[in-house]
Amino acid sequence: KRQGELVTGTAARYEGGALMVQIERVEGFMPRSEQIPGEQFQPGDRVRCLILDVRDATSQVKVVLSRAHPDFIRKLFEAEVPEVAERVIEIKAMSREPGFRTKLAVSSVDSKVDPVGACVGVRGSRIRNIVDELGGEKIDIIAHTDDAAEAIGRALSPAPVVSVTVDEASKSATVVVPERALSLAIGAGGQNARLAARLTGFRIDIASDGTGAAEAPADAPAGEEA
Repeated sequence: KRQGELVTGTAARYEGGALMVQIERVEGFMPRSEQIPGEQFQPGDRVRCLILDVRDATSQVKVVLSRAHPDFIRKLFEAEVPEVAERVIEIKAMSREPGFRTKLAVSSVDSKVDPVGACVGVRGSRIRNIVDELGGEKIDIIAHTDDAAEAIGRALSPAPVVSVTVDEASKSATVVVPERALSLAIGAGGQNARLAARLTGFRIDIASDGTGAAEAPADAPAGEEA
């Protein structure tokens, strides 16, 4: 019944790449696939993580932990942003490459509450706590919209967008950005465009408004629903 809970434990040791974490009276393990790339803990370090799974083994219960799962981000926002915990603000969609960048689309059920502003906090206090917990992982928070073209434009933040043309039938879009912002829109290794594609569920091709055009390597599997 504690599956999906955010917990804080103490790093014990590494075994075959997996991090062993003491949580209360139980020792959990975090497989390499559930760790944030490049992150290392020393024995005794505090480890905040998600209880991803609880499995019955022959003689004991195995507790699987994660810091890479998208739900870890959601739980951090619930812990830092009361409006998210109270469901006044809803995380509508999320895409993440652990250790590098996360994009969130958020909406509010209360028109008086700015969902992006509430998640960022006064002078960035709330988002800063989450970024610090993640070791500097970049987080883009955008306001959710049902308008596909507008959603795609917002998802490519922080790059400015000139225009978005959407083909609903093929779930693809062509985005025109200022030539100076082409590399920013695509991102290193295509990461910004790739995360925007996953967030919106559209394949995104990016062109500059200058002389040339470039197709972003933006594979677009179904949007990752939060």
